[in-house]
Amino acid sequence: MKMSAGSVIEMTLSKISSCFKYLVGLFTVALFFSNTSFAQNVTPAKWGSHLDLEGKAGTKRNLGEVDLFVPLFQNNDTLLFTNIRGRMDDRSSSEGNFGLGLRHMTSSGWNIGGIAYLDRRKTKFDNYFSQTTLSLEALSMDWDLRANGYIPHGTRVHEVDSFNTAELSGTSVIFRGGEERSMSGYDAEVGWRAPFFAVDAAKQLRFFVGGYRFTGKGMPDISGPRLRTEMTFDDIPTLWKGARVSLGAEWQNDNPRGSQGFISARIHIPLQFSGKSKARLKPMERRMIDPVIRDIDIVSQAGTYGRAEIIQQTTDGQSLTVLNSNTTATTGELNTALAKADANTVILSGTFHTDDMITIPEGQTLIGAGNMTVQSSSGRTAVLTLSGATISTKNQGAVYALSMEDNTTLRGMTISISETGGSGRFAILAQNKNGIVIENSTITSFGGTGGGVGIDAMGSSNIVIKGNEITAISNTAGAIGIRAMAATNITIRNNNISTSTSSLRTVIAGSATTSFNAASSGNTADGGDCLFSGAPSGSVMFSTFSCP
Repeated sequence: MKMSAGSVIEMTLSKISSCFKYLVGLFTVALFFSNTSFAQNVTPAKWGSHLDLEGKAGTKRNLGEVDLFVPLFQNNDTLLFTNIRGRMDDRSSSEGNFGLGLRHMTSSGWNIGGIAYLDRRKTKFDNYFSQTTLSLEALSMDWDLRANGYIPHGTRVHEVDSFNTAELSGTSVIFRGGEERSMSGYDAEVGWRAPFFAVDAAKQLRFFVGGYRFTGKGMPDISGPRLRTEMTFDDIPTLWKGARVSLGAEWQNDNPRGSQGFISARIHIPLQFSGKSKARLKPMERRMIDPVIRDIDIVSQAGTYGRAEIIQQTTDGQSLTVLNSNTTATTGELNTALAKADANTVILSGTFHTDDMITIPEGQTLIGAGNMTVQSSSGRTAVLTLSGATISTKNQGAVYALSMEDNTTLRGMTISISETGGSGRFAILAQNKNGIVIENSTITSFGGTGGGVGIDAMGSSNIVIKGNEITAISNTAGAIGIRAMAATNITIRNNNISTSTSSLRTVIAGSATTSFNAASSGNTADGGDCLFSGAPSGSVMFSTFSCP
């Protein structure tokens, strides 16, 4: 349904208003907890709420993050907090993390902590995944130790039809559905403070080295190294008290995602605006409100991961049969198999050497090469790409290579017939039929001493011949690309017709009762002429001439 400009503006304003109300709610909660002391020994609270804003520019995508940190309970050395994050990227993916964490300052100089998150992600394929993240950390002034575990739950598999595939396997068409699946895994890192600045300095430089591994059923593992560095600046004079700016760079590499890198900028915004100004936190106290470091996404992969299904029909409901020249070798076997398939779609694969005429039964579609859309038993579709098939006839007794009945289609086939003596040879017989389509095929007829005819459509009606390579050759007699005497409503479009003989080279033969559809154009020929007994209705247009 098309929407007016006013409706679009109104909807946009409504969404902005909803987002604004949501952010106001978060700030209200943060301010409430920031100015409320749950501890009996600490007034005012040592750690307040803050909001972090981060932007990441990457080699494969760019991200933005909003990170709300709210203390729930604290005393001089312990902090219970909630951490709410929202992230989105420029690939239509977004994620929310809702965490509860506990950090404790030990007398040995380490801050230890654990955090649990519930995560929800919308991927670029508009699929939603959920997981639980469990994080452990141990932080000192000089070292960082972190580990995270990622546990998917809920719906872990979604269909993605753009990854559907279909392919030939012997005499079957095998379908595999495209899917996006979430993955379980873990990561860990070790960080080190470079001793370029004093321990209590307002700026610090740290380097980190780590790795990750994610696995999922039927998918390749994702594992590799991750390196990053971070420079932090506390109490910047030009900003408000308690502000922090962090600049970082990150690189990782794995299969199948490859190498990717990010540069990032993060600003820490205190939300405790009321009350008395507090003294500057000590270095390890500042580390109690460091951001939690974890993987930026629920990890998922999309690909052809569905179970194998045998395709039995096309999208228009026709049954599908595959015939392979390795198993259907003789002329009799091929004709029997085609008759059994009846008015349905038949795929030929391989080269069929025949010694007599092959017949396409009424209503049947015979395909050798091209793309066709097929449907699995579960109702999903895929495009099947076929490489081609050949029917080659050389026996002296066979005058026609292929015969077509009413309402039949020949597509993407190579049809050839040849002889060294005797009467003429016809590649395709389509006389006195109705509703025939011959397209995107290579058709060759060679008559050694007799004539060579590519397509014989005499007396037929409603026939379409398009996109074909048609060659008619004779050493001593006439050669005709298309014979169309008394054919009505025949369309000849975008074909390339070649004829070769010592004397007679006929591109199209017709009569006064022949009628050509107005769409008969776009054809090419290597010479020859048109042979008509009387003036037909309409004409066939070639690049350099017309018939008649």
